[in-house]
Amino acid sequence: MRANRPQGVRKGTVAFRGSLPRSLITAFVAVWAGLFIPAIGTGESSGPSERPNILFILSDNFRWDCMGFMNHPFIKTPGLDRLAEEGIVFENAFNTTSLCSPSRASILTGTYARTHGVLNNHTPWTGQKPTFLEYLSKAGYDTAFIGKWHMPGKGLPDMPYLDLFVSYTYREGQGSYFNCPLIVNGRPEPSEKAYITEEMTRRAIEFIEQRSFGPEGAKRPFCIYLSHRTAHPPFHAPQGIAGMYAQEKVSLPKRVDSWFSRTNGNVFQGIMMGSYEDQYRKYCEVITAMDRDIRVLVDRVDELGFRDNTIIVYAGDNGMMWGEHRRHGIKYPNEESIRLALIVRCPWLVRDPGRRRSQMVLNVDFASTFLDLAGVTVPKEMEGQSFLRILEDPEAPGRKAWLLEYWKYFPENFPSYVGVRTDTHKYIEYEKTLEPELFDLTADPGELRNLHGTPAGQEILPDLKGMLEALKNGERM
Repeated sequence: MRANRPQGVRKGTVAFRGSLPRSLITAFVAVWAGLFIPAIGTGESSGPSERPNILFILSDNFRWDCMGFMNHPFIKTPGLDRLAEEGIVFENAFNTTSLCSPSRASILTGTYARTHGVLNNHTPWTGQKPTFLEYLSKAGYDTAFIGKWHMPGKGLPDMPYLDLFVSYTYREGQGSYFNCPLIVNGRPEPSEKAYITEEMTRRAIEFIEQRSFGPEGAKRPFCIYLSHRTAHPPFHAPQGIAGMYAQEKVSLPKRVDSWFSRTNGNVFQGIMMGSYEDQYRKYCEVITAMDRDIRVLVDRVDELGFRDNTIIVYAGDNGMMWGEHRRHGIKYPNEESIRLALIVRCPWLVRDPGRRRSQMVLNVDFASTFLDLAGVTVPKEMEGQSFLRILEDPEAPGRKAWLLEYWKYFPENFPSYVGVRTDTHKYIEYEKTLEPELFDLTADPGELRNLHGTPAGQEILPDLKGMLEALKNGERM
């Protein structure tokens, strides 16, 4: 099993990792990068002379607008703000199944949940669909999965194509913010850093610093899948950040009060302790803590000379509702739940850093994009599409519509649904208990007026139903 191979030992490569001091390795990598990686200025270069590195950073339950540059009233996220300034922000990024496990499986496989089979947080990962990490490994990339796995099954899966697999099964795979026991390439290991995002960041930096080089000196590109626990409840920030927002005012949605966290089944969401406002403040604190470590990681990437040949993608696995429509958490078809934060820094493709893109991009698109970037043929079974052309050209066409789906699971009491989301409308059909919903997102972005059954709704409904059936049958739009 490749991931269980002693670190630094690869057939046909020089075992720098076990034979040289870390400081010397770091210096060597920095010198190597300075000598052989061309200086690529944004807006002038056609791209790196060799296959680019890929750094994918994933967060949990991250609300798409919970960042400083999104005009949040108080949260501080200088790391993500910097990525937004140096890259592109996608304003219309979405997950196709607003639930952690299905969304993560869609990210890895580039397919909808109905295709990869992880329908909810209780449906096991089977590994029948290849991941983009496997394809990249076969193409000569060093690959690492670092952080939260969070898909059902007996322990962690067998992924022999990984050079490094750092994760945890503690607390049913949710882990803990402090002193989380780890499993590294199949073996238990303690965490060196007390706080989990610090430890995962340390592991990612170490993997970059200890890059392997081929027998003839040609260095191999890397792909790191860095999956943070943040921002899953219960929320615990480290010393120096915990309590920093204690005095900030939190404005709750209408018909939501301080006791909302103890009603409507929210106890299961793990937010029963304290007022709703306090829980939201703590949510923002763990995001700021993660942001601090993202800043450390990006700084190190740049220090090592990898900036101009490394794409950095930051995304959430799903959104997060904080009282809108008197709902908390994920799984709902509302915009606050299905929208993703998505920031991409890619210096050789992005000619207008600091700007935004309005085209719709999905979690199923990440796999195709990474393979496209690496020059690997995208398998036909992948249902996502590369968004590289959108990075290059702000006028590039995006998709017309996409499939939104959710399968009920215990103990959640929200019904299964399927729907279609276009640039302007959303139509949802529920399995039971709830009537269909149809929203004009241009005129009603807050989804306050259900048009289903109204004259305006009846006019647009046939087209939406037609698109929904086509998407369910595998058509791509």
